[in-house]
Amino acid sequence: MGKQPGWPSTSARVVLRALLRIGWREKPRTSKGGSHKQLTHSDFAYEYTWAFHDGVEIGPVMLAKIAKQTGLNPEDL
Repeated sequence: MGKQPGWPSTSARVVLRALLRIGWREKPRTSKGGSHKQLTHSDFAYEYTWAFHDGVEIGPVMLAKIAKQTGLNPEDL
């Protein structure tokens, strides 16, 4: 499986910041604990679960999958 064109490997911190810039918002947590974040966006009818720790490197294939579900584009990074 080759690289996805346009998607560089990027840290999860950078990707999450980009998602927040394009309109995704972190849903407030109702209980303590858990490392997953629920993100919401007014243009999407569903929540997106963010399950990456800040320092994790996300590769091109996973970035393409995230983009398909969130509307993220390479230039948003």
